[in-house]
Amino acid sequence: MAGRIRNSAVIVTWLFLASGAARAQGRGNANWTTAGNDAQRSSWVRTDAKISVESLRQPGFQLLWKVGLAGQPTPMIVLDPYTGYRGHKSLGFLSGPSDDIYGIDIDLGLLEWHNRLATSIKPPANSTAACPGGMTSSPARPTAVAIQATPAGRGGAVRSGPARGAVGEPNQGVATLLPAPTSSPAPRTAPVPTTASAPAVVRPNAVYAVTSDGMLQTMYVSNGADAAPPLPFLPPNAHASGFIVVDNVAYVETDHSCGGVPNGVWALDLTTGQVTSWKSGAADMPGNAGAGPAFGSDGTLYVTSGNALTALEPKTLQVRGSFRTGFNSSPVVFRFGERILVAAATGDGRIFLLDSTDLNVALDKTAPGSNGFGFVPGALTSWQDNAGTRWLLGAGNAAIMAWKVVDNDGPKLQPGWVLRNMLSPLPPIVVNGVVFAVAAGEYRSPAVLYALDAATGKELWNTGSTITSFVKSGGLSAGGSQIYLGTNDGTLYAFGFPMEH
Repeated sequence: MAGRIRNSAVIVTWLFLASGAARAQGRGNANWTTAGNDAQRSSWVRTDAKISVESLRQPGFQLLWKVGLAGQPTPMIVLDPYTGYRGHKSLGFLSGPSDDIYGIDIDLGLLEWHNRLATSIKPPANSTAACPGGMTSSPARPTAVAIQATPAGRGGAVRSGPARGAVGEPNQGVATLLPAPTSSPAPRTAPVPTTASAPAVVRPNAVYAVTSDGMLQTMYVSNGADAAPPLPFLPPNAHASGFIVVDNVAYVETDHSCGGVPNGVWALDLTTGQVTSWKSGAADMPGNAGAGPAFGSDGTLYVTSGNALTALEPKTLQVRGSFRTGFNSSPVVFRFGERILVAAATGDGRIFLLDSTDLNVALDKTAPGSNGFGFVPGALTSWQDNAGTRWLLGAGNAAIMAWKVVDNDGPKLQPGWVLRNMLSPLPPIVVNGVVFAVAAGEYRSPAVLYALDAATGKELWNTGSTITSFVKSGGLSAGGSQIYLGTNDGTLYAFGFPMEH
């Protein structure tokens, strides 16, 4: 009898895991863990089970759901799939300006949990668009620094990191199983920053956030409850952007000298609580509309300020090298043959292409304002097609423009296609060969989301009048075969193909 019980348990466990694997294969199974999706800030989802150029040419891609939140949310990060005490789910996490963190079931468009993180910091009385106060950066989940493999043909399987078993750390049990919440988390009292901090517990199924008082918060993905005590990270009322957790270190960029906080990069070692910072010395940094520091495969950080692109050592933030010119985009890092390249853009429409091993001389740069194009502050997007061609995308004055990176006695930039007549475009993202780009609109002109063939720029689909507000800040993210966009009126939209039932 005991043998039968054990065998039944094995069968149930196998069915539970197998159903999760099947479910993952039926969805995008992409984890957008930080601004720009990955540590290289590519804004590229390499493969997807549903979204492709071919599928977007057919009817069916549509608004799936929308959720009203308190204020315009940050771009969402995605955990797909998540296995917990209630079975398999696909979850998204995003923050609002008043130190709100939300967990959303992205299959159903339902609010799983909401945690308003109490702080003692009052928003600045003279807030501006550049320094609005409140929480300004998206949450983050641990992100692998390794550059992801390039898909070998459409729909090919891609592993974003090393294989891992289902068993967690010693005495932690199965990594994906968390205690069931007995009630909604109670509001927290404001933490008091100290000069010394207890080491944090690094948890694989945690979501991290930086609140307006500069504290790093660690929460369970399942219910938003505290997974570790808050840690002092930044001075209060800083404008934080590009928040990311890599190799047990949290990094974030500070911009516009908001709250009197110097512009630069900050690192918090989650195992010791030690904070290190690098001050750019520049009047401004482009992270406000960009993705923050980008990482090479060896963990080196690349960050742009108003006067240079600088390489920093991981954790210590010691300077390794720099290239001096004025940038208004955060950098993107990608592999080109045997090289790791870094690209960043300037306000006058130039892209500079640099070798990560030598930042002294640019490998190539585009002409100022080529094709009448000038970059808006933001981030570049990088992707590679099935033929092996590397592409860069950027948002400019009423346009999205694409370049190819070609090998012509070394890496060179070659113009690709241009999509014009976009009202206030935001940096695009790429999902399995499809570009999703947003005309952010303005007060009386709602935003419009477009889907384009990433190789040609040809329009495949758009939202028309579906979106009813504009986008003041934030941008796009993707995961679970869906595209997410938050608007100024506090609405989070999800677009995709309806799920089969």
